[in-house]
Amino acid sequence: MRLKVSARAARARIDGLVDDGGETRLKLAVSAPPVGGKANAAVIALLAKAWSVPKSRLSITAGASARRKTVLVAGDAAALGPRLEAWAAGVGG
Repeated sequence: MRLKVSARAARARIDGLVDDGGETRLKLAVSAPPVGGKANAAVIALLAKAWSVPKSRLSITAGASARRKTVLVAGDAAALGPRLEAWAAGVGG
């Protein structure tokens, strides 16, 4: 999942899907500062809660020090894929 993250927000939230230069990204905000991995940890915690998956199954695979990130959700793709697509359709709609 590709993300566009804003750190130091007033509150943690998921703002939905956005077009970011031709790429669809999930836009979210976290209140943690982008220092020492705090914002990345907050991103993982927010997504784990929203998607009802353990934090241990999420990892940032690209963009650890950037606003644009890619997150990998580990697990059974056949089970996770449809659930996350349905979630994303609800957020983007």
